[in-house]
Amino acid sequence: MISSAEGIKYRHAPPKAVAMIEALRGLGYSAATALADIIDNSIAAEAKNVWLNFVWSGEKSRVEILDDGCGMSAVMLDRAMRLGELNPLEERKESDLGRFGLGLKTASFSQCRRLTVASIGHEGLQCLRWDLDVLSRSDDDGWYLLEGPDPGSVSYLSSLLDAGRGTLVLWEVLDRIVTTSFGEPEFLDLIDRIERHLSMVFHRYLEGGRPRLKLFINGRRLKPWDPFMSGHPGKPWHSPQIRAPGHDRVEVECHVLPHKDRLTAKEFDEAQGPEGWTAQQGFYVYRNERLLLAGSWLGLGQGRSWTKDEAHRLARIRIDLPNSADADWKIDIRKSTARPPVALRAWLIRLAEDTRARARKAFAHRGRPPATREGGSVLQTWRADHSEGGMRYRLDTDHPAIRAVLDQAGPLLSEVRAMLRVIEETVPVQRIWIDTAENRDTPKTGFSGEATSEIISVLDVMYRNMVIHKGMSCELAKDRLLRTEPFHEYPELIAALPELN
Repeated sequence: MISSAEGIKYRHAPPKAVAMIEALRGLGYSAATALADIIDNSIAAEAKNVWLNFVWSGEKSRVEILDDGCGMSAVMLDRAMRLGELNPLEERKESDLGRFGLGLKTASFSQCRRLTVASIGHEGLQCLRWDLDVLSRSDDDGWYLLEGPDPGSVSYLSSLLDAGRGTLVLWEVLDRIVTTSFGEPEFLDLIDRIERHLSMVFHRYLEGGRPRLKLFINGRRLKPWDPFMSGHPGKPWHSPQIRAPGHDRVEVECHVLPHKDRLTAKEFDEAQGPEGWTAQQGFYVYRNERLLLAGSWLGLGQGRSWTKDEAHRLARIRIDLPNSADADWKIDIRKSTARPPVALRAWLIRLAEDTRARARKAFAHRGRPPATREGGSVLQTWRADHSEGGMRYRLDTDHPAIRAVLDQAGPLLSEVRAMLRVIEETVPVQRIWIDTAENRDTPKTGFSGEATSEIISVLDVMYRNMVIHKGMSCELAKDRLLRTEPFHEYPELIAALPELN
């Protein structure tokens, strides 16, 4: 039917409920990101505790999310269950973690066909549900929001009734989770992935002696996962908090994490995060201290976008945004993507380049840049020569081991120099990169893992050459070795070298 208002012709064109909701199911939520959206609502309701209960029962499996927040009135619940009830352009409270007014529904529909929400506030128990199977059987385009739980699910409200306050979100008919060949082992693996994700997303709420929020999965309390290893003594560097130019409420902190050699096996395993060391590098974007995006270079880079590689896996950068920056940063419905505004891109690139350079040095030097134990500089075996034609790796001929051979080469000098040049021109850079990527660690260097006798045998040759052939005193020779790579790592062995006449 076509009508007219203010001279404009129009017709009423509501979407068909089941078609619209089935389309919304494809927004791309995972079970973990969907549950994070539900927990956002619990935080907004001032909940101090959220209990997630995963119940395996084949096709009748269910997920329960219960909080001890303030609960909802009948009007509030009705609004919360409607799609598009809130305008994303409306101004929100600074503490609000929502934006589009769709999270509860779209997140839930992405995982289940029956969504029940029951809440106890000052008006007592309220309960509404969406059932996609009921909608699919309807003959019209109606949006049928059902009252009360499904008759077979009444008992599932007992935990909320016992608490006497809060909200219960119930997922049933988990067709996007319990698929063909999906069994209990897969269900348990899913719970583990969800636990790791939620521990990361809400870590700033879960941290501290008096956390703002406690999360429980099947009765077990979640521990926070801090991507930045705050306070760890092995961290080589982190920046102070920096405010973005022209955006005072956008703050950035840059971090370089400890190398594997500076961590225990347990610390190394825990610090790699849900997706592993390489995948977790990059920017971490927070909105009201809730993590939106974990481990991304945000499409930034010089010339072309940076990619994730082993050399920069220790680099992690925190960005804090207020919810008023949602439009500028293009935060999506799932709260899983963000794009920095043009005005901040160059500034962020400069910060990230500095952090990446520091992370690369920490990775290459196994967490310790070459230095003596007293902090003095160390003569390194290799140097990197930069030119317009590219970068080449050269042996430093002032290194005592190389200098000794050159000085005593005599008629073989040209052959020795040719040999060194061949070594320089055949450094297996590509092979080292491939092996590093596959093994997830830098190759062994600096006598790492070698027997002490092997190190002493090489030290003895160099020491005798310095004293006998170069005429150095024993004290000076030992001092020179203490300042030479890789022997600066073994001061005790150098101190034990014998006095020579």
